Amino acid sequence: MFPGLLHMKNFLIAFTLTAALLLLAFSAPASARLTQLTPEAVNDAGSIERPGPKSKRAALLRTQVLLDRAHFSPGEIDASPGSNLKKAIAAFQKSNELNPSGTIDKQTWMVLNQDSAPVLIEYTIAAADVAGPFTEIPADLMEKSRLPALGFTSPAEALGEKFHASPKPLQQLNPRKNLGREGEAIVVPNVEATAPLPKGAKLIVNKNESTITLLDASGKTLAHYPASVGSKHDPLPLGNWKVLGVARNPSFHYDPKLFWDADPNAKSTKLPPGPNNPVGVVWIDLSKPHYGIHGTPEPSTIGKTQSHGCIRLTNWDAAALAQAVFSGMPAILQE
Repeated sequence: MFPGLLHMKNFLIAFTLTAALLLLAFSAPASARLTQLTPEAVNDAGSIERPGPKSKRAALLRTQVLLDRAHFSPGEIDASPGSNLKKAIAAFQKSNELNPSGTIDKQTWMVLNQDSAPVLIEYTIAAADVAGPFTEIPADLMEKSRLPALGFTSPAEALGEKFHASPKPLQQLNPRKNLGREGEAIVVPNVEATAPLPKGAKLIVNKNESTITLLDASGKTLAHYPASVGSKHDPLPLGNWKVLGVARNPSFHYDPKLFWDADPNAKSTKLPPGPNNPVGVVWIDLSKPHYGIHGTPEPSTIGKTQSHGCIRLTNWDAAALAQAVFSGMPAILQE
């Protein structure tokens, strides 16, 4: 066999093994996935030359970061499979004219990895990251209303939100590291977008898929996000609405008359702003009264739990979307 053909054969074998590994990673139950998560494993997960069993969770982490950077959000980066990741993959595939299976295949992996920037980078914890104040958030609304702000509860939570990640895999990437120490060098997901998100032309909120899609004037997908979009008690108000405006770092005016599950003795109150505010760090107001698109203090629940009728995103996705909307933008809420 000619040397060139032998090299090509080895290349194809390695590529096929990597694709098979990826399919296994996305379908394997949690008990079958390895818990090891290291920068080396994540870097190797992008290589077709060194596939191996240690790449399973690393391949998931790599995929989540690359999708996040491409504006196809998997929600909270947690190095685990799930419905949000599957929806993000399918939307990315459809946008790139691939079979929208929701599962990583060889062709999807090749297109996704055209983004060759490092997936993990070193970050030195800054004074602002650990300055706080960090305060436990009480469950009682009246106690919350007396706080000066509804900020982060710990440096790990603040860093997780900064890098779009669950604090658990962030700590796994940095064993024996103190996430609350200024000057500590840690490894974090490199979530800086490959290109700025441009202004969109239209928003589509899909009830059945629990997603938001930002489109340009030609109908091309610019961004795609998992969302929580109502419940049987507070169904999504289907119809053609418009964006009225954006409020950043908003306070939350709690009116028990607007909540079906409110305590009969509850009183109206105003909750201070902050990332643990019920509407998170941004409110995108819609022309339907009392309805908007907003952030959340619980990013791990997005797309998996119900809402009180409004449309919830992770704080970082809501902030990104807020940069791309404008007053008067059509917002189509559909099945």
